[in-house]
Amino acid sequence: MKRRNLLLGGGAMAALGLGAYALARGRSHDNAYESAAAALRAPRSPGDMGELDFLVHHATLAANSHNTQPWLFSGGAEQVTIRPDFSRATPAVDPDNHHLYASLGCAAENLSLAASAAGRSSAVAFLGEQDAVRVSLGAGAQPDPLFEAIVERQCTRSVYDGRQVPAEDLDAIAAAAKVAGCSVLLVTDKLRMEQVLELIVAANTAQVEDPAFVGELKHWLRFNAAEAVGHRDGLYSACSGNPALPSWIAGPAFGLVFTADAENAKCVSQVRSSAGFAVFVSDSNDPGHWVQAGRSYQRFALAATARGVRHAFLNQPVEVARFRPELAALLGTGDRRPDLVVRFGYAEPMPRSLRRPVAEVITA
Repeated sequence: MKRRNLLLGGGAMAALGLGAYALARGRSHDNAYESAAAALRAPRSPGDMGELDFLVHHATLAANSHNTQPWLFSGGAEQVTIRPDFSRATPAVDPDNHHLYASLGCAAENLSLAASAAGRSSAVAFLGEQDAVRVSLGAGAQPDPLFEAIVERQCTRSVYDGRQVPAEDLDAIAAAAKVAGCSVLLVTDKLRMEQVLELIVAANTAQVEDPAFVGELKHWLRFNAAEAVGHRDGLYSACSGNPALPSWIAGPAFGLVFTADAENAKCVSQVRSSAGFAVFVSDSNDPGHWVQAGRSYQRFALAATARGVRHAFLNQPVEVARFRPELAALLGTGDRRPDLVVRFGYAEPMPRSLRRPVAEVITA
């Protein structure tokens, strides 16, 4: 046998051994991830953990861009203040912090729903001079049924099964999403969906070809369960249906597999298997209205979850500024900026994302 073949054989054996070792460790880490995700969503009450912790815990289960969790909470019995954590901003994909403020709105809505479960009334306001969202708390509220969906909601980033959502369910979901200062547009016509898809593909191509965007995305990716459990933030590969890989393999390989053609093919499959789009459009283009758009989306997502309807963001046409006017013209929103683009339909659940401990996001 030639030396080259010996080296290849030895290398193959080493790879097999390393693969078996990594597989065994991977299963252990997968179990740890599943346990952490389940514990995060286990039933809780204010008596178990204190009212502020109870409210903040459920607030952190809200949707947020790249799962960066860009929020800080403070307060007490009468109010809770939510401030942006700019150390977790994503300037490449979100240069004006639009998604960051929408994420604060999502958290504020979850916190208000948790307050209702604790028998507290609530009122949400954006304090521009303080750059913060204030949730004022009262007494005597009845639990809002949407609270129960908080622990079940997820962005399901997979191909759906193509079924249409009954009109009565869509009407109920859209009604639940009504928030002052923001409108929800439903797009279920297949021709119009294809037109939106064209913009998604064009904007997605621009993002994938932008080194700053790719570098930022890679920074927030968690390629395996061990990374995801260690950080408790970011985008875990398995939550998007991608295989979990050791970091030393996934990191160098990322640039080879993350291409415009591959990502666009995913977008096409995802959109054409979906029942429609929900597009959130705020009345004014400022942080206070971006917060309202986040609140509206969060209520939409929870109402959809309660009816077994899955959803996921496809925000590329609102993230790449030059495509926003085309999307606005297509939807007939005039000079109002489309805030968020969400596809919806039916699918099996995906692995659920993690969150950092409450103690890390509560400040004095």
